[in-house]
This record gives sequence, C-alpha cells and structure tokens, in this order.
Amino acid sequence: QVHLVESGAESVQAGGSLRLSCLASGPTSFDAYTMAWFRQPVGKERKYVAAISGDGRNTDYSHSVMNRFYITRDNAQNTVYLNMYRLSPEDTGDYFCAASALPITTPQWDYWGSGTRITVFS
Repeated sequence: QVHLVESGAESVQAGGSLRLSCLASGPTSFDAYTMAWFRQPVGKERKYVAAISGDGRNTDYSHSVMNRFYITRDNAQNTVYLNMYRLSPEDTGDYFCAASALPITTPQWDYWGSGTRITVFS
C-alpha cells in the first residue's frame, strides 16, 4: 500500500555531506507512519541507521552515525530525509528507507524502498 522511492545516489569525497530523500506515495496519512533509514555495505548485511516518529518529535540513531546523520521529515511533502555530514568510506553502501505503521518504540518495517547507492571515496 505504501510505495517508497529513494533519491540522492551520488559519489562524494570523505568529509563531505549529502542529503538523501525518500518520497512516499499511497498512505492516506503519511504522518501515521514511523520512517527509518537502513544501509547495506557491499557484501554485508543490512543495518539500521535512524528512525523518526510520525509527527517528527522523536528520533533514534545507531551509534555509528550519531552526531553525524540527522533524520528529518516533511509530512506536507510525504518525504523523509537523511542529512549526512562528515562522511567516511565506511558509510558507503546502498541506503534504503522503510515505513512502519507501528510506533518508533516497537516498529515493524513492512514497506521498503529499492535503495540508492552512496559511495564515499578517500
């Protein structure tokens, strides 16, 4: 029911910044969905990055990105963003957005985008 499309695929030098976007279509009320970003480095498993509650009040981050990445959302545009700063080669991988009808405290990631590739070179 919810279709997610990421954008922002790019190569960037280490230390740089990028902004990823995820546009949601289908939900009658986008602000009812908890949103998140995951990433999957080449040859490794997909891992959680960050999440944001439907109203944008609450956010959560993995330790690896804390204080460097910031998740935001614009419910009027049905869009969630991942603002990334001080990127390093370890941040390279495919980034996916996901949606949950359940709250940020107990999410169930039922909807996924197809991913966007971020390459950070040194």
